[in-house]
Amino acid sequence: MKRFERLEQIRRLDPERDFLEIYRLTTTFEFPWDHTRALELALYRTYAVPSIGRLLAQTAELTDRAQKRYDDTALLLDTVVEHGFTGDKGRTAIRRINQMHRSYDISNDDMRYVLCTFVVVPKRWIDAYGWRRLSRHEMVAAAAYYRTLGRHMGIKEIPGSFEEFEDCLNAYEEAHFDWDAGARGVSDATLDLMASWYPRPLAPLLRNATLALLDEPLLRAFRYEQPGAVTRSVVRGAVRLRGRAVRLMPPRRAPHYARQNREIKGYPDGYEVAELGSFPVPGVRGCPVPHKDSSATTPAE
Repeated sequence: MKRFERLEQIRRLDPERDFLEIYRLTTTFEFPWDHTRALELALYRTYAVPSIGRLLAQTAELTDRAQKRYDDTALLLDTVVEHGFTGDKGRTAIRRINQMHRSYDISNDDMRYVLCTFVVVPKRWIDAYGWRRLSRHEMVAAAAYYRTLGRHMGIKEIPGSFEEFEDCLNAYEEAHFDWDAGARGVSDATLDLMASWYPRPLAPLLRNATLALLDEPLLRAFRYEQPGAVTRSVVRGAVRLRGRAVRLMPPRRAPHYARQNREIKGYPDGYEVAELGSFPVPGVRGCPVPHKDSSATTPAE
C-alpha cells in the first residue's frame, strides 16, 4: 500500500453516512499515536473550566486513582470506536459512560463542551504535528461521529458541523476558563501520571515538555509559569520532526486501538467493559447519592 492510498480510500466514502468507517481509518490506521495524544490533551483541557475541574477534584478520581481513571476513560471511548454504536460492547461502553455521568450534577453546557474538545483538539494537533493534515472528509466524519455519541449520551443542542463545534469550543473557553485550586490539583496529578510512564529521572524534563505543548489560555488558567521560548521551540519542533519521520514510513497494515497503548497499565489480564469506570457509593468523599436514572440504558436506545 502506498502512503496516501488510505486517504484516497477515505475520500471515496461519504463522511456523513460512513463516518464510523472513516473515523476508524483515521484514528487506528493513519494517526493512532497522534490521536491518543490529542484526546489526552482534549480531556486535560476541560480541567480549566472550573465547574469541570472542581468536580473532578471532589471525586478524587484523577488525583487518588489517576491511572485507573485514565485507563477506563481510554478503554470506554476505544470500545465504541472498535465496536460501533449498535454492537453489544459499544452499547455497554456508552451505558457505563452515561451511568457515571448521571451520578453527578453536570450541566449540558459542560457536557457539550467536552464533546467539542474531542472534535476540535485532534484536528488542531494533527494539523500541527501529524504526518499530514486532516482532510475535509475526516473533519466532517469526526463531527458526525461525535454528534452520534452525543445523542447517545443525551446531550442537547449539539453543534451540527465541525466549524460549529469549533465556535462552541472557542466561545466556551473564552467565557469559562479560569483559576480553580481543585482544578490545578487535578492538572498536577495528570502531569505526574504522564511522567510516571517513563523512567523517574526524566520526570522534571517530561513535565516541562508537556507544559511547552500547552497554549497560553491553558497556562494562564492553571497559573503555570510560561515555558521559555527555546524550550517551547525545541519541544514542538521535536514532535513535528516525529511526524515527518512517520510520513517516510510504510503505512500501517493493521489497526492500532487505544487498548493496545503502553500507557494502559491497569488491566494486564484483560477487562470487562461493564466493569470499567467508577461506581459512586453514597457517603464516600466526592460521591453523591446515585441519580435515580443511573441504571438507565443509553438515551438513543
